[in-house]
Amino acid sequence: MPLFALTILVSAFLLFQVQPIISKAILPWFGGAAGVWNTCMLFFQAMLLGGYTYAHWLQGQPAARQRKTHASLLAVSLLMLPILPSASWKPSGTEEPTWRILGLLASTIGLPYFLLSTTSPLLQAWYVRANKAGIPWRLFALSNAASLGALLTYPVLVEPVLSVPQQAWIWSGAFILFAVLGITTSWKYAADPEPRAATEEGEAPSLGLRLLWIGLAACASILLLGVTTYMVQDVASIPFLWIVPLAIYLVTFILSFETSRAYYRPVFLVLLIAALYAMAKVLDHDADDWTLTVAQNVSLCAAVLFICCMVCHGELAGLKPAPRYLTGYYVSLSVGGAAGGLFVGLVAPLIFNAYYELNIGLWLCAALATIVFARNSAGDTLGKAALLGFLIGLGAYGAWMVKIKKAELGSVELAVRNFYGHLHVSRYGNDGDPSATRQLVHGQINHGTQLLDPARRMEPVSYFCKTSGAGRALLTRDEKPMKVGVLGLGCGALLGYAKAGDEYRIYEINPLVFEIADSRFSFTRETQAKIYRVLGDARLSLEREEPQRFDRLFMDAFSGDSIPVHLVTHEAFDLYFRHLKPDGIVVVNITNSYLDLLPVVTKAAAAFGKVVVEIEDTPYEGDEECYISHYALVMSPEKLAATPALLKDAAQPKPDEHFREWTDAFSNLLAIVRR
Repeated sequence: MPLFALTILVSAFLLFQVQPIISKAILPWFGGAAGVWNTCMLFFQAMLLGGYTYAHWLQGQPAARQRKTHASLLAVSLLMLPILPSASWKPSGTEEPTWRILGLLASTIGLPYFLLSTTSPLLQAWYVRANKAGIPWRLFALSNAASLGALLTYPVLVEPVLSVPQQAWIWSGAFILFAVLGITTSWKYAADPEPRAATEEGEAPSLGLRLLWIGLAACASILLLGVTTYMVQDVASIPFLWIVPLAIYLVTFILSFETSRAYYRPVFLVLLIAALYAMAKVLDHDADDWTLTVAQNVSLCAAVLFICCMVCHGELAGLKPAPRYLTGYYVSLSVGGAAGGLFVGLVAPLIFNAYYELNIGLWLCAALATIVFARNSAGDTLGKAALLGFLIGLGAYGAWMVKIKKAELGSVELAVRNFYGHLHVSRYGNDGDPSATRQLVHGQINHGTQLLDPARRMEPVSYFCKTSGAGRALLTRDEKPMKVGVLGLGCGALLGYAKAGDEYRIYEINPLVFEIADSRFSFTRETQAKIYRVLGDARLSLEREEPQRFDRLFMDAFSGDSIPVHLVTHEAFDLYFRHLKPDGIVVVNITNSYLDLLPVVTKAAAAFGKVVVEIEDTPYEGDEECYISHYALVMSPEKLAATPALLKDAAQPKPDEHFREWTDAFSNLLAIVRR
């Protein structure tokens, strides 16, 4: 048992520790989009399916073949170390991100991850044969406990201390230890398949039971990714917010498979009804009486995910097969997990124009609970009446989910979606109304507003009013034409400041943003400036270009309300200053509900001998056109001395000597979360 337990513990820890490591490493290459995590999860679940299928096949082979095959693959996998992604996988800007990420992951961690995923089911099968015992469910629980430990230690102990390359090297060293343990275990305990007596084999699982296994696993996977997307699209695509839902998902696995007492169906069915109702109320934007704070919203999401996954995993644990069908059972679970990941990560962005996954996952959980109740009801009058109630409730809940999405998109002129998220354009006000506007929204966050009054439609509003940091940076100029770089187009509101002769070079990663700005807004069509468009991640595009000598360089790239970390690191500012004139200004939009980005910017500025002017603009009460905004203007001390007007109603913050500067290899978002 000690060798089995140690090998499974090490493999499970590495299996889940590598997920945030590799995801964080490649996140900057794809604009910091939340879709990177969903695509990574699709890869992880697909490899898990491959690993479980391999374990199912291998344990049916002769012992000698098992030893040679598994030991050889473990030895070959060492050639892929260390797990540092090659720069050749960096996108140029025109590629489809999903397939490129999948290819990158396969070439970087494919075989090591595949072999880690085989360990738990394969070693459990070997343990059964070596000890002539039943299924060792405690080894399964140990595997999940180690996985949970890997996730919980990453944001607290690993990310704040180690750079990404250091994390990758340490992980690679630990993988060598795992390979030695794996080879030792396979050589000692791989055994020829032995026929068992019919009484020991148990009844073979029916097709209906296998489909139920797959459905329950798929539902939990869809809810995991749906809740994760709901949480990160408006906050930040960061490992901590990826890890919380995944940790909850694993906790329910541990509880369900460690003891049958953790899941009691009658109690959890009642809790499920309450959870599904509460989540629907939160999603229903017409329910004004259910307005929650951020902390309350995240807590409710966590509670709902826990209850739903306890139902799915508790039922799966109660449907465990006889030992003979152990690896087939695991394959079914991994098929369901991969199917859920495939649906959320690949299919949904192609067929939907908005986020429907969470709504679908909630309804699917209700439907599966109804099926479970139907399978286990006594069939008497009371049971039939209760089942009828479940079916009526299921239909009503489905109708409510449809109503919620219709209401959400009811006033939307355009809704589109791709890898980088969900964009929609809404119009407010009637024709002839001088305050009528059109807005571009990413997720739930406003990414630009235009007044529709022909006399005022080129006037910048929302976060770009004249009193904002953006407005003051562009209005503080001489009469000479200005060259401006813009990272993140939005609806194009900054072009409202342009004058004849000005040149604006716009960097935008999402091609849909260019299309929407041109077709639904008029800033790009009516501006007096000459526009140059660069499609692709702004950071990667700037790295490939000769110095542009910008007078102003705006960092206004957001994914929802999420700031792309790689655009505020030391290396990023080094790049900005390379493209900036000596008397130019880097303008960073640090407006954010959840993250305090000022320490990050001031620390980076100080590293290059620059100063920061902090401009917080709070419009007067009743001003519906201008929003509260927060900007950091980075410039040389000489530039600030020459333009003292920038300090009016502004502050000049000093860098925090205890704050560690962010680099491409190190960032710690937990340190800047608003308390």
